[in-house]
Amino acid sequence: MRIRIDGTDFPGQRSGAEADALRRGNVHVGVQRKAEVVDQVPADAVGATWSFEVSSREIDGALDVCGPWVHGRPGARFLYLSWGAVTQDGFAMFRRAKLMFTDVPTELLRAAHEGNATLVGRVGLTDAAGAPICARVQPSAIDWTVE
Repeated sequence: MRIRIDGTDFPGQRSGAEADALRRGNVHVGVQRKAEVVDQVPADAVGATWSFEVSSREIDGALDVCGPWVHGRPGARFLYLSWGAVTQDGFAMFRRAKLMFTDVPTELLRAAHEGNATLVGRVGLTDAAGAPICARVQPSAIDWTVE
């Protein structure tokens, strides 16, 4: 199954001390593949798109998604968007956002699993305080579609 995450509303695009600190700190966000954060994009980018393949299968009448991009146990699987400072020593993660598969409407997840389509999540990456979004991304903050 193909998945695409479209990130918008980057916190470094805003004005103010929080955005300035993100830019000065060379903060980036990327999608986590196993323990590695890949396809990193600066916190002041206009937008980002992360695309990848996951495995999906039926288990006891439920759809399970797995693979190197997927974290968590069956029934509680998710994707990570991870924030960190890029330094000479690498990527120093300080915050992560969870995109839960249980929050994807069942009919959309099944359509992506059964058809030749892509599950697309569109998410703003700035929280209400102007910081990088983190913790569980609530369903109202991400728009899932199938294309």
